[in-house]
Amino acid sequence: MSATSRAAWFLCLWLVLAGANPGDIPAAAAAVGAATWTSLYLLEPSASRRSPRAIARLALLFLYHSVVAGADVARRALDPRLPLRPGFVAYPTRLSRGLRRNVFATLTSLLPGTVPTGDENGHLLYHCLDVEQPVAAELAAEEAALIRALYND
Repeated sequence: MSATSRAAWFLCLWLVLAGANPGDIPAAAAAVGAATWTSLYLLEPSASRRSPRAIARLALLFLYHSVVAGADVARRALDPRLPLRPGFVAYPTRLSRGLRRNVFATLTSLLPGTVPTGDENGHLLYHCLDVEQPVAAELAAEEAALIRALYND
């Protein structure tokens, strides 16, 4: 996102929050300028292009995994005969530290049965309800879909 589009979004936010009072123009200009500079400093503009088709596939994959994993967690919780084999799985992500890895960890934290718990030796560490499930394969599928959808790498 370029500086111009960020400034436009911050201006829209200002108008929603403060309204369109002509007396506020100097304060609005200062706030929009400071917010734009800060956002560019903290989150550099990206050259990657988003793929709407890949984003739709990611959303469908996420929905599918959420429903299947949610049903599995509910089944395990309600049926005492099904054993839980909790433990940790270290996932070797291809994503670099920072925003990309955080987005992936946040996305996968919403899936039932796995919770990212940390970063160890370049691997994301996940606590799982059943370590004998194909957790790493599912994480790899989510990661590949995320990369196609958002980063075009």
